[in-house]
Amino acid sequence: MIKKLVPIILILVFGGAGVAAGLMLKPEDVAMLDADNPCGEDPNKMAEKPKDKSKPAKDGTEKYDYVKLNNQFIVPVIKGDIVRSVVVVALSLEVTAGSSDAVYAIEPKLRDTFLQALFDHASRGGFDGAFATTENLIRMRRSLKENASKILGDIVNDVLVTDIARQDN
Repeated sequence: MIKKLVPIILILVFGGAGVAAGLMLKPEDVAMLDADNPCGEDPNKMAEKPKDKSKPAKDGTEKYDYVKLNNQFIVPVIKGDIVRSVVVVALSLEVTAGSSDAVYAIEPKLRDTFLQALFDHASRGGFDGAFATTENLIRMRRSLKENASKILGDIVNDVLVTDIARQDN
């Protein structure tokens, strides 16, 4: 008989404890919260930066085409003499309007240059550990954009990483 009462008593005790915890953790009244910003100031919100005058203002008049490079880039990550992982990267280019054909015309040269830049990034440890951090991706994009600008000139506005994945061995 006592074996049957123990589970029931435990359910009642823990149920009561859950109700008590819920009442103690109940949020403040809605009337007391600020209607504009109920969660308070955002600590992650960055202060507004002064405008960079070296770049022309983007007032929406510049038009861009987005050129997806046909195949993904496969980059081995080597430690010592062993391939530790493989990184697969898909890239697109943001180019001035009407220059998509120029990109496709020299895509093999672009791919060669991008592969070299990605291999350099891998050899510097860019794909080790937390490889998808903002700082790492910015460094990789900057390198890719510099290489694209050497080949295509001013028609390249940006290099976009549309997909990135690492498979560890």
